[in-house]
Amino acid sequence: VPQHVWRINLDTPEEAHQNLSFGAADRWWEQTDLTKLILASNKLQCLAEDVRLLPALTMLDVHDNQLTSLPSALGELENLQKLDVSHNKLKSIPEELMQLSHLKSLLLHHNELSHLPDGFGQLVNLEELDLSNNHLTDIPTSFALLVNLVRLNLACNQLKNLPADISAMKSLRQLDCTKNYLETVPSELASMASLEQLYLRKNKLRSLPELPSCKLLKELHAGENQIEIINAENLKHLNSLSVLELRDNKIKTVPDEITLLQKLERLDLANNDISRLPYTLGNLSQLKFLALEGNPLRTIRRDLLQKGTQELLKYLRSRIQDDAPSPNEEPLVTAMTLPSESRVNMHAITSLKLLDYSEKQAAVIPDEMFNAVRSHPVTTVNFSKNQLTAIPPRIVELKDSVCDVNFGFNKISSISLELCMLHKLTHLDIRNNVLTSLPEEMEALTRLQVINLSFNRFKVFPSVLYHILALETILLGNNQVGSIDPLQLKKMEKLGTLDLQNNDLLQVPPELGNCETLRTLLLEGNPFRTPRAAILAKGTAAVLEYLRSRIPT
Repeated sequence: VPQHVWRINLDTPEEAHQNLSFGAADRWWEQTDLTKLILASNKLQCLAEDVRLLPALTMLDVHDNQLTSLPSALGELENLQKLDVSHNKLKSIPEELMQLSHLKSLLLHHNELSHLPDGFGQLVNLEELDLSNNHLTDIPTSFALLVNLVRLNLACNQLKNLPADISAMKSLRQLDCTKNYLETVPSELASMASLEQLYLRKNKLRSLPELPSCKLLKELHAGENQIEIINAENLKHLNSLSVLELRDNKIKTVPDEITLLQKLERLDLANNDISRLPYTLGNLSQLKFLALEGNPLRTIRRDLLQKGTQELLKYLRSRIQDDAPSPNEEPLVTAMTLPSESRVNMHAITSLKLLDYSEKQAAVIPDEMFNAVRSHPVTTVNFSKNQLTAIPPRIVELKDSVCDVNFGFNKISSISLELCMLHKLTHLDIRNNVLTSLPEEMEALTRLQVINLSFNRFKVFPSVLYHILALETILLGNNQVGSIDPLQLKKMEKLGTLDLQNNDLLQVPPELGNCETLRTLLLEGNPFRTPRAAILAKGTAAVLEYLRSRIPT
């Protein structure tokens, strides 16, 4: 920055030294001190401490330069209200900056900040704070003191959680946490009464946050997460919501309570696992945009989806009567039914060969379920979505017939030997439990083709899997696996799908490229640097080819 810019308040202008007559506009001795300085889009690598010579500045804009640090003298600009240092190369912020008590807008996005000064809460008049696109892993608890903050942008950082204190920001209207590593949202967020827009896209959320006090919330963006369930409870309080964006999740059902959102204008449910919709969705009178593509919808023809929102709503309204349950659906309890068997679905056992006790939140599977099977061989067992902490020992009674077992969404911490005796097992789903290892005895499951272990707590790749040579699909996403053995994987000649997304792989061994039977290899969301995202995006064949090219000769 040229020196005379810093000295503009002090030095008399050139023309004052010449003997001229001054018009009213040129009366330099009446000039006021400089209040705005814009140095944006230059190639500045540093700012001089001389910035203190401009104490009247209310606005300083140095965005889009090459600054790696800021002068501590900035802290003396006590009239500063807006500071824009975005799009630079800042690695830290001087503590002195925390003295700017009149600052209303602070823009720090697109820098290289990995931490913030603890004293951040001193900027009590701050109304707008943009920290997006940095390397932040946590937020100072003093953020709670920013009670005048209206807009806070934390997008594209490395935050694993938000401090509960954030809920003290009583004026906050817009909170953007897009593209971080959030698995949950603090329940205290629910008390942020001024919140109008909440962006949680591209995180690792498994459920929609409950926001009972956010009565003014108008927009909730939670696409590209791992949300499986929309809880009816969560929808009850969101009566002001006009935009609900949940695309690219794993949602299976939409609760009827969605119709409580009478102000909804945009509803995006694209690319989920929804097979049916409540027809009452047609009663959302304000809805202008409804996205449903990429779902396995059984009740709606594809051509109807392409006709646009209004046609779709009209169709849903026309079908509302069909949603009423018909009286014949419940299995009738006759005089012949034993009282204890009335909650056992005998029809499913005898004709579908299915033993189903799912979504009961049960801590144990009642004995009557196993008693009912007696002479009827079942092939499928579904005990998912309960509170089981262990595999029920009586499962061994089904060993001669059962091939498909689902224990997903429980609290199981270890695999029992009884499960290892189900020698006909081909499909095993134990996702969303608390497993850290698998017993070597599982090697006896010689027919096992598909195993789903995602959302558990594995820190290492379970070595027993290398010995189950019938495996075609291994789903291990969302664990903490740190390494894999490519030489062992190569022996698994039937393995076609290997999902290791969102684990802790620091490197991908080049020899993995030799596993040529792999048709689908998913590695996104790991901390390794190579292969880069651009290569991953090209698909499995390209990744394997790239890895082979890196094998040392």
